[in-house]
Amino acid sequence: MPAAASPLTAAYARLTEACSGFLAVSLLDPAQPLPGGGGWAGAAGLAEGGTDLDAFLAWDAAQVLRDHGRPARPDVVASFGLHRYAWPACLMITVPWFLHRRVPRLPVTDVSYDRVAGRMAVRPRSFACLPDDPAAALPGAVVVPGEEALRGEVRAAVAEHLEPVLAAFGPRMRRRGRALWGMATDEVVEGLWYVAGVLGRAEEARAVRELELLLPGATEPYVGSAAFREPTGPDGRPLPTRDRASCCMFYTVDPEGTCATCPRTCDGDRIGKLRTAAAA
Repeated sequence: MPAAASPLTAAYARLTEACSGFLAVSLLDPAQPLPGGGGWAGAAGLAEGGTDLDAFLAWDAAQVLRDHGRPARPDVVASFGLHRYAWPACLMITVPWFLHRRVPRLPVTDVSYDRVAGRMAVRPRSFACLPDDPAAALPGAVVVPGEEALRGEVRAAVAEHLEPVLAAFGPRMRRRGRALWGMATDEVVEGLWYVAGVLGRAEEARAVRELELLLPGATEPYVGSAAFREPTGPDGRPLPTRDRASCCMFYTVDPEGTCATCPRTCDGDRIGKLRTAAAA
């Protein structure tokens, strides 16, 4: 499945366009080595939890000190680092599914990330698709019977990739189990929701529907549902938002900088933040 002819090429090209300036995807064929050196961090190295992870998190610690003038706690640094890796990593799986109903399998041995340059290299060896997909006859295709089975492939592919990563980050974050998978749930939902919003309002609305089906709740190891809702602003207009399953701990470095979906944000403050964002 050469990269130039991959059934994933169009999806990653559109993702790169949507995230122009902060995320570019390089699609490798199975025989190509992952890039290394420079700013590249292999996902497998991060999952080992040793010196590669130390170097990865050192960047986050320096960034907090530079931007906020004070150091962050080690567990907060690790939380930031996990978010900055998992958000784009989940998109490698969810965007091809959302755009073309193709779900690549990407274990940590087939992903490398250059966080500073905003580049991710992936080396998919197989992908799941539906029976009527023109790519179903290609090498590496795994045909599943329908949409729910394909959603199961998305959940399984994300879990396969993130499980060893969460195991490495978890002790440094002082979190485990449910708390870690709550963060994973948020990364799956908010990453695709953002990208779909860049692609247009119709795609954003479709992403909400798709994510509600993907994560309806009780889909272990994920925690909770996609959790979208629409509180009403003072003018009577709905304000789309969601309830995060986890907190990224950003409030520890900037108490005024919590996001509108933070579980620590009350609805009054949330509506104010959403109105400001909508006006902008």
